[in-house]
Amino acid sequence: MNAPLARLTGLGLLLALLMLGALMLHVPGADTVGSPERANVFVGILALGVGVYLLAVRLVLRTVLPPCAFWIIVGIALVMRAALLPALPFLSSDIYRYVWDGQVQAAGINPYRYLPVDPALAHLRDPAVFPWINRATYALTIYPPAAQAVFALVGMLTPTVFGMKLAMVGFEALALLCLLGLLSLARLPRERVLLYAWNPLALWSFACDGHVDAIAIGLLAVALLCRARAREGLAGAMLAAAVLVKFLPVAAAPAFLRGGRFWRPVLAGLAVIALLYAPYLSVGSGVLGFLSAYGDEEGYRSGRGVWLLAGLSHLVPLPDGAGRIYLIGAAILLGALAFRIARGPALRGPAATIALCRDTAILIACTTAAANPHYAWYYAWLALPAVVAPIPAVVWLSAAPVLFYVDPFDERFFWPGLVFGPAIALALRDLLRARTVTPIPSPEGQR
Repeated sequence: MNAPLARLTGLGLLLALLMLGALMLHVPGADTVGSPERANVFVGILALGVGVYLLAVRLVLRTVLPPCAFWIIVGIALVMRAALLPALPFLSSDIYRYVWDGQVQAAGINPYRYLPVDPALAHLRDPAVFPWINRATYALTIYPPAAQAVFALVGMLTPTVFGMKLAMVGFEALALLCLLGLLSLARLPRERVLLYAWNPLALWSFACDGHVDAIAIGLLAVALLCRARAREGLAGAMLAAAVLVKFLPVAAAPAFLRGGRFWRPVLAGLAVIALLYAPYLSVGSGVLGFLSAYGDEEGYRSGRGVWLLAGLSHLVPLPDGAGRIYLIGAAILLGALAFRIARGPALRGPAATIALCRDTAILIACTTAAANPHYAWYYAWLALPAVVAPIPAVVWLSAAPVLFYVDPFDERFFWPGLVFGPAIALALRDLLRARTVTPIPSPEGQR
């Protein structure tokens, strides 16, 4: 075994051991790790795992590895997911709402119609799922129709937490297959799938907690592959489906429009949106569920949930409407970025695939960072385009939010700053390098 391959194998085994050590800290039956002290140690181990992951990323990006390295990467990724799949979710209870929504639909009931505690659904309650549903007493389901379609399918086949987790890992497998196609089109080594396959945040978010974001990741990966192959209508349809899992993927749309046709993907996307919403429209505007109230609950309107404003509040009192002003400003800046990317020149060959993934990475990273959710799993999807376009700030943001599983300061600025601060520093470094690099003159230009 050559030295780089030995280092890769060693890093993979160490990452797996750290994952198993963190899993062993969980007290069976506890809805969190078990105690604040255990949670602190747990996150410390996950942070070490992020360090090991980043070393493995560096190795894969900078070293030519033998073909067998790919199978080592895939094998270790499968082993880690297989170890987490049987464990009951303990970092989040969201999956219980997914299973519940699937059970409700299997009973022929619109999931947007009733609260889980409504007497009309009393006959569906069971001790394995119902007691663990979060916001059961006041929140209708928040998940859009594409997610609900998956919940319904799982609810008909196997209405269990394990079945739902298995479905989420299945969408991860779909994403990895599409990534292999993208890497082939970009003429990049397939070992780069490590950037997603070994990402610690993705491991805990999906194989352990079964978050719905995995569906969006799988569908977005299909959309990227279709767009890279110039299947623009299908790409628009798949992107729309991803948006109706979790609305954030809409941020990637401008990347799909660069150098392509506008109407075909837009019309295909609108058709998918209409088709997916149609079965649920009997509740009218209720199909939006808990969405608007969720923004208030997370502090976007008041500004207390925004990282920059939380920091500013330590210096001066925030004015009324600070959150709204921030969101408007962020929307303007993101809109300008989106316009610039969408108006970029058309590219061909491997450069087009790399540009598509790079643009997607920039757009979704900036949007996610601007929204700065304090839930760790919101960031795992950033690892998807980073496989083809490994922008350092995006790679960091795709893994470092494991720190969000605890907050020793119980506020929204100092501890999150350990994630956002380095991301900003990395982004600024890349911007400065891009501005100072002087193009090398061609031989023709020297004559």
